[in-house]
Amino acid sequence: MRAKTNKVSNDFYQASILPFAPIIIKICRAYTNSQEDFEDYYQEVCLQIWRSKDNFFEQCKWSTWVYRISLNVCLTLLKKRKTNGQTYFTSDVLPDAIITENRAFEDEPLNQLYVAIRRLSEVDRALIILYLEEKSYHEIADILGTNANNIGVRVIRIKERLKKILNGKIN
Repeated sequence: MRAKTNKVSNDFYQASILPFAPIIIKICRAYTNSQEDFEDYYQEVCLQIWRSKDNFFEQCKWSTWVYRISLNVCLTLLKKRKTNGQTYFTSDVLPDAIITENRAFEDEPLNQLYVAIRRLSEVDRALIILYLEEKSYHEIADILGTNANNIGVRVIRIKERLKKILNGKIN
């Protein structure tokens, strides 16, 4: 029986999670500062997607479901870390050790962008990642559970903040 369960789990992972691994990775990267945390977040996201598969009633696209779960898991884990008193740097100053430790991408400008994104609020991080994934404002609103009308304005403000961070105008 256990072999059959493992096969079902593996088949589900291959068909329903693996195609969305790039976005799950990007979301987890935006909310973590170390490889160890990233791996924990990624594993927890995959587990929660698997656990919640029976709650998916096609009220939205599967990709939207995966985005929602990924964001919710990352935000929940982040809040748990904060309430447990674990140090987690989300504000304006990231120690050099953390910046150099988290090199998720070979492309240095991309690493710098993710460092800047981690300096945004949790919600703004989610929004800009979805925007960078070329999601429509309506899709972003569906995933975040908000109104599509204000997404455009928020994206403009976030992009301006990121430019200032990357240009060193915000410490």
